[in-house]
Amino acid sequence: MRYAKARQDVALNGASDSVVARADASGRDGVWSGELARIYLDERARLRRLVRRITGCAEAAEDVVQDAFVKLSGRDVGRADLGLVVRTAQNLARDAMRAERVRAAYAERVTPEQAVAGAVGPEAETAGRQELADLLAALKSLPSRTQTVFLMSRVDEMSYPQIARTLGVSVSTVEKEMISALEFCRAWRRRRG
Repeated sequence: MRYAKARQDVALNGASDSVVARADASGRDGVWSGELARIYLDERARLRRLVRRITGCAEAAEDVVQDAFVKLSGRDVGRADLGLVVRTAQNLARDAMRAERVRAAYAERVTPEQAVAGAVGPEAETAGRQELADLLAALKSLPSRTQTVFLMSRVDEMSYPQIARTLGVSVSTVEKEMISALEFCRAWRRRRG
C-alpha cells in the first residue's frame, strides 16, 4: 500500500489534469478520486501543520496526513467534505499520540531482566517444568468443567465466547469458571510461596 501511495504521491506532485483524470477513471482501491487528489495537493501543507501541532513531529505529521487520505480513498470525497478530511487527520493524529503513550508507558515498566533476553539455564528450566507439572497436578482437584475452561483459555488461547460455544454454556458460566480457576491458582501459588 505504501508503494502505491508513494508512486501516486510522485505523480501528484507534478500532477496534471490528465493524471488526475486517469486516477479517477481507474476506480481501484488505494487510488484517489480526482477531487480527493486536488484536495491533497491544495490542503496537504495546511494539514501537516495542523497535525504537527498535535503530534509534535514533522515526520509523524506527514505520515498521518497521508494515512488520512489513504483512509478516505475509497469514499466519494469532494470539496464540501474538507471538514471530514480535517477531522480524519486530527483523529488519526490523536490515535497515533495515544498509541505512542501506551508504548512509552509499557517501555517504562519493562525491567532490566525483561529487556535482556538470555538463555535459561538448565536448573531454571527444570524448576519451571517441575512447577508446571505441580500446577497441572493441582488443577486435577478442580471440577472437570473448571479445568477444561482454564486450559482452553490459557493453553489453547480461546476467547470466552469460543469456549462457551465449544462447551455449550453461557459466557457468564465461562467467566465464573475462570474466576474459580484463577482464585485456585493464586491460592496454590501463595501456599508454595
